[in-house]
Amino acid sequence: MILVCTKFVVFVVLFVWSAMNPHCLSHYSGEDLDRMHLKLITPTSILLKYRKENNNITCDDLKEGEKRHIPNPISKFEDAFKCFPEVMANIRKIGFEKPTPIQSQAWPIILQGIDLIGIAQTGTGKTLAYLMPGFIHLDSQPTPKYQRGGPGMLVLAPTRELALQVEAECSKYTYKGIKSICIYGGGDRKGQINVVTKGVDIVIATPGRLNDLQMNNFINLKSITYLVLDEADRMLDMGFEPQIMKILIDVRPDRQTVMTSATWPDGVRRLAKSYLKDPMIVYVGTLDLAAVNTVEQKVVVIPEEEKRAFTRYFIDTMKPKDKVIIFVGKKLTADDLSSDFSLQGIPVQSLHGNREQCDREQALDDFKKGKILIATDLASRGLDVQDITHVFNFDFPRNIEEYVHRIGRTGRSCLIRIHFLYMASEMLEEQMIK
Repeated sequence: MILVCTKFVVFVVLFVWSAMNPHCLSHYSGEDLDRMHLKLITPTSILLKYRKENNNITCDDLKEGEKRHIPNPISKFEDAFKCFPEVMANIRKIGFEKPTPIQSQAWPIILQGIDLIGIAQTGTGKTLAYLMPGFIHLDSQPTPKYQRGGPGMLVLAPTRELALQVEAECSKYTYKGIKSICIYGGGDRKGQINVVTKGVDIVIATPGRLNDLQMNNFINLKSITYLVLDEADRMLDMGFEPQIMKILIDVRPDRQTVMTSATWPDGVRRLAKSYLKDPMIVYVGTLDLAAVNTVEQKVVVIPEEEKRAFTRYFIDTMKPKDKVIIFVGKKLTADDLSSDFSLQGIPVQSLHGNREQCDREQALDDFKKGKILIATDLASRGLDVQDITHVFNFDFPRNIEEYVHRIGRTGRSCLIRIHFLYMASEMLEEQMIK
């Protein structure tokens, strides 16, 4: 009897929620996609060849019971957005040539209103994979923006750097007057509140600051119909699951959800099962941990006391167009190294969590114009510098996932990138034993 009553209460709650939120979701059906002239790659032989040649795209339907047909990928931007001239105008303005593998498979799925899990390494175009359908999703809602009472799209990101990078990407595009804001700890809280209360369509946020605004009733999340959990594996690593749970209490249950991750461990699978409804999964490459395939990896085994001298040797032999990130395990090490090199007349920038937000933003800006950045793992997510050629792991990463994310900073173009791993001999022995 208790079980029956519980199910009845859940039904009543969902019914009342829908009644109180008349701006129901609007998605594209198969007929809609036909009308949009969405051109999908259809012959089986061509489809298999396309997926294999595009970094081995693999898909699955995670819905329990009878499996659905997985939409085939598209090969050109026009195939997905021909009926959205503003989207196409933005794409032409930026100068993209063709969709990345994750985009080509994700767009046909998301545009049908299906929840998506996208597993792909850093630098593969995941941000645009969820942003473009998000713009169209917001514009397709039957309730006008001024009647929604809050933002319609929420992107949760693990770090300030990643949130700012997503906001920067979002700001590149203009679509139907859609407004966005980036909410993060360390930023101007009062200014963020002022912008939110005036009305925005897209909120890009870190969990902590969004929790703050949510609990103090400065933001209404009940109008969110399109949710993105970006870099979900990193959010779990940083312990943000409780904050995510609090945020999703206020987000309507009939939303569309997109989750991205560079890895697919048990924790991320559990998160997906809890917060996504009958999703499809797309992963590019392999589910095994690996760096993007344009990265060349080299290992240098060296005593601990010689690491600094060897680092200086490499810096001295850098070519004019080289750009390097040196990853360290501690904030103190980052400060010590940057001070040492600065005293030697070498211009370097450092990035870690103890620096003020304005200093971190300035360091990133200076690095884009310079050659050397010394950083903790804070910078291994969300750092968007296109011409990085080398990554140094001065200190060994905490785990293999962090290693993949570090060297994922390179390999964003067709050029071969080189990664050096520094390890003291005794450290190497410990890792091999493990």
